Amino acid sequence: MKFGLIVIGDEILNGRRTDAHFPFVKQALLERGLQLAWVEYVADVRADIVQRLARSALTGLPVLVTGGIGATPDDHTRQSAAQAFELPLFLHPQAAHLINTVVAERLNETNLDGDVHRQRLQMAVFPQGAQLIPNPYNQVAGFSVNQHYFFPGFPVMAHPMMEWVLDTLYADAQFKDRFEVRSAMVYGIQESQLAPLMLALEAKYTDVQTFSLPKLSDDQAPERYVIEYGIKAAGAACDGLDAIWAAHCQQLIALGARLKHLEC
Repeated sequence: MKFGLIVIGDEILNGRRTDAHFPFVKQALLERGLQLAWVEYVADVRADIVQRLARSALTGLPVLVTGGIGATPDDHTRQSAAQAFELPLFLHPQAAHLINTVVAERLNETNLDGDVHRQRLQMAVFPQGAQLIPNPYNQVAGFSVNQHYFFPGFPVMAHPMMEWVLDTLYADAQFKDRFEVRSAMVYGIQESQLAPLMLALEAKYTDVQTFSLPKLSDDQAPERYVIEYGIKAAGAACDGLDAIWAAHCQQLIALGARLKHLEC
């Protein structure tokens, strides 16, 4: 099963912070036999967020969305989700109760009618029909609607919440479909020499895909460039992948390539 990822925040795009969500999500999905289909980065601009959410809804995939669900004027994600999915906003009573409890028990505040607390309660205003995502860090919930799952931008909060979504709502999808890769670092030949082999293999085995990623050599090889190269398959096509890869490697060696096989 595949997921999308949307990371919202000016601080990521202008470099004030380094994105920690992409590597975490990629690894979390991998550990559960799931895949990341795509990732997008979006500024804190409401029109842009609306556009991205409306577009991602058309994919039919579940989408993890981080950032912009706070209560300050530069947080636009809750409102953007409502607009993109054509839903009204409402104060979610359970989410509001969680915020009230945190304020009363941890901050020792008793005035729940003041302007400051009313502003806090904006974090409990969600699109109609939203379901809560528990936040073990501070109990201020995220929400889900239309197969989109909305989390705070802070990794310390977002990552446990993402794991809860994957393990609670998508437990049945984990390791349901096989997905396997065979790959090697290829030395001594050019990428243009690989292309005919790639085309021939994919024509012969329509359920197998090839990939090629040139890079600068970093392991003292005499060549300046090296190619990370391999094949991948899903489902029943994985059964014959070892034999296909072994025969393919012999073709590479016949072209003059040296191979350094990678762990799959």
